[in-house]
Amino acid sequence: MSIDFILPDIGEGIVECELVEWLVKEGDSIVEDQPIADVMTDKALVQIPAMHAGVIEKLFYKQGEIAKVHAPLFSMNIEGSMVANDDVAVSEPKDDAPNNVSTDVIAPVESVVKQTVKGKAVASPAVRRVARELDINISEVTGSGKKGRVYKDDVVAFEQGGNLTDTAVQGSSTRVAASTVESSYVEPIRGIKAIMAKAMVESVSTIPHFTYCEEIDMTELIKLRLELKENVTVKEIMAKQDSKLTMMPFFMKAISLALKEFPVINSQVNDDCTELTYFNDHNIGMAVDSKIGLLVPNVKQVQTKSILELAADITRLTNDARSGRVQSSDLKGGTITISNIGAIGGTVATPIINKPEAAIVALGKLQLLPRFNDKGEIEARSIMQISWSGDHRVIDGGSIARFCNLWKSFLEKPSNMLIHMS
Repeated sequence: MSIDFILPDIGEGIVECELVEWLVKEGDSIVEDQPIADVMTDKALVQIPAMHAGVIEKLFYKQGEIAKVHAPLFSMNIEGSMVANDDVAVSEPKDDAPNNVSTDVIAPVESVVKQTVKGKAVASPAVRRVARELDINISEVTGSGKKGRVYKDDVVAFEQGGNLTDTAVQGSSTRVAASTVESSYVEPIRGIKAIMAKAMVESVSTIPHFTYCEEIDMTELIKLRLELKENVTVKEIMAKQDSKLTMMPFFMKAISLALKEFPVINSQVNDDCTELTYFNDHNIGMAVDSKIGLLVPNVKQVQTKSILELAADITRLTNDARSGRVQSSDLKGGTITISNIGAIGGTVATPIINKPEAAIVALGKLQLLPRFNDKGEIEARSIMQISWSGDHRVIDGGSIARFCNLWKSFLEKPSNMLIHMS
């Protein structure tokens, strides 16, 4: 029996999502609960499972296209001659359907629809909200985007008495007649990228940033890490927990030790700047360049963990984030952030604070540079440039400079860090 799999509600107010990747092909045999596709909403990456066992007949969307909730996602031939009546039903699309599916794990769909949705405009939740505010039926608006996708400008132009395709917007230096400039393509900003865009605007528009730069001599720490990696006991522990001993655990532990002396760096101010909350836990985030955009998972309670325990947490979070499947709990509750931009390139940056945190550090690339030793002799040293950004409402230049000096001392003299850890 052939049926259509209807895309279920996947979050409050979400009416569409981007098809990130198909995990099956047409003609594939599948089993019940087998992952079929990864889709991206403006909140999370969600995996869609199969409701029944059978054979995939048709995939209705291509990678990167927008799939609509309550519309067919794919069709399949169910194993066996018939399906229980409770599994087949016809439902009408509802814009305000209740949220009955988690954004972390998709539950089995309650019903399967055998007809496609007709006449529903392709538009994001934000554009639909603008249409409602202007009392406009969005299905009457002609979309200027790919496959008739409706944008905010289309709605505004319609409200003013015309469509964007035939109405010139006067007094705008950002719009040029199509006959003058031909764009190659338009890419909507969705999912994690949209969340990041909003968060960055909110941060820089409400937090007075200032940046403090310094250089750190990593020579001795690099030597210690290499020695630990060759240690038999360390090798056994790393193999058992399937982790890697990178430099990040040392950066995190050194920050945690320094935060004990400068707790204001691990604080958060409220919206009207009348209260400052200090945190006992050091939940240190790390920016990860994932396939779905920038994610910042954080290691919880760094102050209670050893270097090797931190290595295990960092390996797990990095792998999860790069695959786009980091748990929502790992993205919440951060108190300070590290951005390792040097892994890609660059020396000095002006990182944007991960609001509502009060500070963030950007690590530059490691360079072998000439430096004078205590005897006035030139020798090659492994140097890293670092850049701190602080919330100037609660952190002054002197505080972040002294905090950075203490953090730097732990990294440049690892024996000093080990003493403080004990």
